[in-house]
Amino acid sequence: MTLPGCWGAVTLGALSLTPSLLPRGPVVQGVVTGISSATGYGLGVLVAAVWRALADREAREPDRAAWRWFVGAGLTITVVALALGERWQGRLRDLMGVSPDTGWRPALLLVVASATFLLLWATARWVRSLARRLTAFLDGYIGARAARTLGGLVVVVGAWFVLTGLVFDGFVATADRAYSIRDAQTVEGLDPPESHVRSGGPGSLLDWDDLGRQGRRFVASGPSANEIQELRGGSAAEPIRAYAGMASASDIEDRARLAVDDLERSGGFARGHLLVATTTGTGWLDGGTLASFEHLTRGDAAIVTMQYSYLPSSLSYLVDQPRARQAGRALFDVVYERWSALPPDARPRLYV
Repeated sequence: MTLPGCWGAVTLGALSLTPSLLPRGPVVQGVVTGISSATGYGLGVLVAAVWRALADREAREPDRAAWRWFVGAGLTITVVALALGERWQGRLRDLMGVSPDTGWRPALLLVVASATFLLLWATARWVRSLARRLTAFLDGYIGARAARTLGGLVVVVGAWFVLTGLVFDGFVATADRAYSIRDAQTVEGLDPPESHVRSGGPGSLLDWDDLGRQGRRFVASGPSANEIQELRGGSAAEPIRAYAGMASASDIEDRARLAVDDLERSGGFARGHLLVATTTGTGWLDGGTLASFEHLTRGDAAIVTMQYSYLPSSLSYLVDQPRARQAGRALFDVVYERWSALPPDARPRLYV
């Protein structure tokens, strides 16, 4: 390992422990820190290489004093960053009402971060070794510069296609199948809605079993007209909730149209307020936010949404962003198409 790379690894690893918007468990934080450290190592090596090129000199082997100074400073930075990170995570957990983490959290974090860093570092060195071997082979047929350029390009492009085409796609497909099993389960105590203004209920175009775990929770929960009356006083309507799950239709556009068809069937476009909501990866929605919307409108509201993945948000954010964007646009486009066709004075107020 090189000294500039190690400095970069420590710097970005420490920065990865700064506060996040949500509390992180030790495994997730360890992966984030490991990836950040590996990125920092690469940047440190790059900066050193650029500096040597500008100074027009070869790399120099750092002496023992430089390494000892780095070890002392690096350990100090790491300990301080871990202590501050634990304090910040504890405050986040208190603010969000999350139970405290276990006392061995820092140890697990360090183990996961080290393993992640070493895996990425070893993979990068292996790719570089392949490039050098290919360069040495090509050097016998073409010029040295051309061999270095072509050898590096072939290995990088080949590695990219292997990772994205085989490893990445295989991981996504396997994870999708694994989480689809959980999606088929229903939260204990939930029954199909008896109201015709809920997907999966009487007269709905969507089957209860096809809504998915989070979809069934969404349509079977939320405030009723009586609960809204008790809180707000006066009259209230039964809020409309339309939802299409992954099993409702295989195509995103078809799923969006099916959700909006069920919204229209239940009278959603005749309400005073219409909300187009987007889910997380598994199809989850924040019940408190949606219930607030229904209370504020005295139930004169309709909410339409759909599931776009089986994966939880942490994985969906990493591997499934295009499908999330596509689903959000498809759903809004169908709603907006129907909404725009209504007379201006007969349209509900549209919220996103």
